Amino acid sequence: MGNFVQQISDRISIIASDRLWLEDAAVQQTKTTAALAGMQRVVGLPDLHPGRGYPVGAAFFSTGRLYPALVGNDIGCGMALWQTDILAGKAKLDKIDKQIGNLDDVIDEEEWAALERLDPSWPARIDALSASLAAAGVDLAPLRSLGTIGRGNHFAELQAIDAVEDEEVMGRTTLTRKCLQLLVHSGSRGLGQVILRAHVDAHSHAGLADGSPEAVAYLREHDAALQYAEVNRSLIAARIFHRLRCEAVRVLDVHHNTVTPACIDGQAGWLHRKGATPSDQGLVMLPGSRDDYSYLIEPVLSAGELSLHSLAHGAGRKWMRTDCKGRLDKLATPAQLSRTSMGGRVICNDRALIYEEAPQAYKNVDSVLGSLVGAGLVRVVSRSKPVLTYKTRGECC
Repeated sequence: MGNFVQQISDRISIIASDRLWLEDAAVQQTKTTAALAGMQRVVGLPDLHPGRGYPVGAAFFSTGRLYPALVGNDIGCGMALWQTDILAGKAKLDKIDKQIGNLDDVIDEEEWAALERLDPSWPARIDALSASLAAAGVDLAPLRSLGTIGRGNHFAELQAIDAVEDEEVMGRTTLTRKCLQLLVHSGSRGLGQVILRAHVDAHSHAGLADGSPEAVAYLREHDAALQYAEVNRSLIAARIFHRLRCEAVRVLDVHHNTVTPACIDGQAGWLHRKGATPSDQGLVMLPGSRDDYSYLIEPVLSAGELSLHSLAHGAGRKWMRTDCKGRLDKLATPAQLSRTSMGGRVICNDRALIYEEAPQAYKNVDSVLGSLVGAGLVRVVSRSKPVLTYKTRGECC
């Protein structure tokens, strides 16, 4: 296991093999974060890469103070997986592409009515979310963006299971190789940005004292944003299922940008995750790039404290967004990047974004997975390949 855990200092460890490439800037950001007041431990995961001042693909445990900036501006960003009844062998990409249409547009009255006919619980769920936002003192304007994916690395992707490693664990789920799955990666949209901006403007990056009125207020807003993000992923999926005229069952939904109370090494404190999937909430997905596999993995609970009960949330960026177009525009056109080597399709009509999110900009997901397995943190359940990935039809709302 030692070859898969790099001990940077007594407070910093990185789960990565000796051969896994890590940016020096990301490692330096773990050191900066470890120096924050009350910070006890920082764990970088195999998808570690630099963020805006703090690393992404990492977990942080502090006592006495919590840090909204470590959660970031997309509170509640996460992934949810559904099993559909679309037969994998009969899926026609041209037809699915046309049926899905434009998911960038906000939901209009006609679509809301259709969704409510299919699931009469939607009005109550939206009312509950509105009440939570109002109780937290959060502006209700972001409700308008519910059901939209957003930009950056967010996506909705139809996948097909092509290999099963653990039939017993698969048998305890509703997953089947016969039909496609839908994986949705999105968060709280503009709401998290509004919450973070207000706290950074008021308190800079000094964090919030445990139990202070400011910390209590932030946590109330944070929890409302988590609720927003979960509803948002469900609503994105509902729009897709309605358009594809299919049935589906949710398999999992986890956040990977959060701060929660935790007890680590006998100390009570705050566990921050920034681009880190929880390892204590059951099965999780480890997605690759748009032209790479995704894996359903089972966390090994007994190894949780090694990684602050956290796992990689994806392949992790290899290139900065600003570098991608210059590296690739002479090698591939947007049309070429919209087709994958696995026979899949990418819906992304934004010329800049399709380069920023190109497979070449990400690490190989098998190298990330190998570090998690090598460190004894996970077991592989199944592997999936991308069939159709929705990013954007053009300008987002």
